[in-house]
Amino acid sequence: MPNILDVGLIFTQIPMLLAYLPVTLFITFFSMLLGVILGLIIAIIKMNKIPILSQIAVVFVSFIRGTPLLVQLYLSFYGIPILLRYINYFYDTHYNINGISPMLFVLIAFSFNEAAYNSETIRAALQSVNKGQIEAAQSLGMTYSQLLRRIIIPEAVIVALPNLGNALIGLLKGTSLAFVCSVTEMTGRGKTLAGHSYRYFEVYISLALIYWALTIIIELIMKYLEKRLTISDSVNTPSYRRGKLL
Repeated sequence: MPNILDVGLIFTQIPMLLAYLPVTLFITFFSMLLGVILGLIIAIIKMNKIPILSQIAVVFVSFIRGTPLLVQLYLSFYGIPILLRYINYFYDTHYNINGISPMLFVLIAFSFNEAAYNSETIRAALQSVNKGQIEAAQSLGMTYSQLLRRIIIPEAVIVALPNLGNALIGLLKGTSLAFVCSVTEMTGRGKTLAGHSYRYFEVYISLALIYWALTIIIELIMKYLEKRLTISDSVNTPSYRRGKLL
């Protein structure tokens, strides 16, 4: 009987794929961090309806959410060099277009994609904060920036964390598209290995097991953080905010 499925190859290829795990994790966590920061800025702009900026934010979010991530990667990969050519031409600059790392295109595309989706999650979380707390803080003379740092953002984090955790998992799996921009991460390495051995099924089973394990780890971390933050918020919340009068 021919060796239709090489089970041993599934496990022997995992270490070779894991060698590119740092690249996958770097793309994931850097893009998530930048996506959360940009998402928070966009959410605040839309909540406060800042002229011009709020309209730009609405168009940006609509465009990102209305186009596939793969298309956004191609737009970043081909669009940024074109933009730099125009800058070099009109402003007499000398940016080395050929020297740009492909990783930059990937990070920009993933970060913008996460920013658009996270902005809606964060906006909903910010708006969920009790209005009475905000009015009480304002009556004490807090500025808007102090209000954000001390009350709104800390409480909104607890509300937004589950959805941000799901977004992180989705981003981890989405990094498998980075190879279209010539960035070799785990999936890109898997395609190379499969091309050498012609054992595509075994390679993709190996990749599936790795991504599955990473997803479980992230889920466990997020559950732990949710539990800790919820307990901490409950302990630190004054009695009047928990519906009790002293």
